[in-house]
Amino acid sequence: MELSIFIAKILGLAYLAVGFNMWNGQMNIKKMIEDFENSSALVYLGGIMTLIIGMFLIEYHNIWVKDWTVVITIVGWMATLKGILLLANPQFMLRFKNYYRNTKSWGIFIMIIGLFFAYYGFLG
Repeated sequence: MELSIFIAKILGLAYLAVGFNMWNGQMNIKKMIEDFENSSALVYLGGIMTLIIGMFLIEYHNIWVKDWTVVITIVGWMATLKGILLLANPQFMLRFKNYYRNTKSWGIFIMIIGLFFAYYGFLG
């Protein structure tokens, strides 16, 4: 459970910071996606980093239980899948860029996820 709390703290703070920057308009997600899309090196690096983070989560936190900690496991599997897809077929993954059009809404959604993890990491 200590590992789950530690990971929840990291994810909570990361999601809260990113979500807040998206919500208040300081993060230009559209520009970031354009830059990412136009740089094969960034796509490759993003795929490698996402795959590594996902694999770490799966290796050390592959816990399938009926409580909040399963969300960390799901995030790990999603990150691993995203990393594999970015490396194997980046054009497929880049098709989903239009989902980020409403940056403020995504920011609120990401902050809610961050609050979930922060609650269990710091208060739960």
